[in-house]
Amino acid sequence: MDALKTATLALALALTPAAHAAGKGKTQAGPDPKIQALAAKFIEQSFLPGEGQDLSRLQQDDTLKACNQYRDQPPEKVAAEINARERATIKYPEGGKLMGDWKNGEKLYAAGFGMRIGRIEPDRPERQKGGNGGNCYACHAADPKEVAFGTIGPSLMHYGKLRGASEEMVKYTYEKIYNPQAYTACSQMPRMGHNGILRPEQIADIVAYLLSPESPVNK
Repeated sequence: MDALKTATLALALALTPAAHAAGKGKTQAGPDPKIQALAAKFIEQSFLPGEGQDLSRLQQDDTLKACNQYRDQPPEKVAAEINARERATIKYPEGGKLMGDWKNGEKLYAAGFGMRIGRIEPDRPERQKGGNGGNCYACHAADPKEVAFGTIGPSLMHYGKLRGASEEMVKYTYEKIYNPQAYTACSQMPRMGHNGILRPEQIADIVAYLLSPESPVNK
């Protein structure tokens, strides 16, 4: 059995206890710790070491552990703890300017190399973190002329036109991109700034792309 199949089996085993309990009308905070550890081991073994393979991404911090434990539906107290912990990680650009160059933000929004890994043709290390965008179009539509966008996240077309560009909206947009878990515990959106995918100045550029009246997003 190859590593991928083994990892898939391990994940299935990890999910079994929760599914079994749900079938009996019971709730369970998470899978059996021993099975969870086995699944993590097999998943790690499915990644081959070498250039471009950032195995540190397999390590879970306290927030990811909590989200996995509660299946992304943490109790109110745990959710509040996640929000507070993640909000404390937010950093801002030097000078405090949260809206940058929308034209550069347009490039960063569309660039598809943010934290991408692969052993067939791995990205150069300098392109993996803070180097070449966030691949935002993989989940969100923005420019009405763009046709190759994902729909995992909501459409951001006319984002600024609908919301305005008040100081509060600029700050919210910046922080939401930097670390969405500061607002929504167990959000599926990547923590772009927290994980170093985008630098603060780059996030400010994307904020400008979403909010600036000159941006094609708001035409």
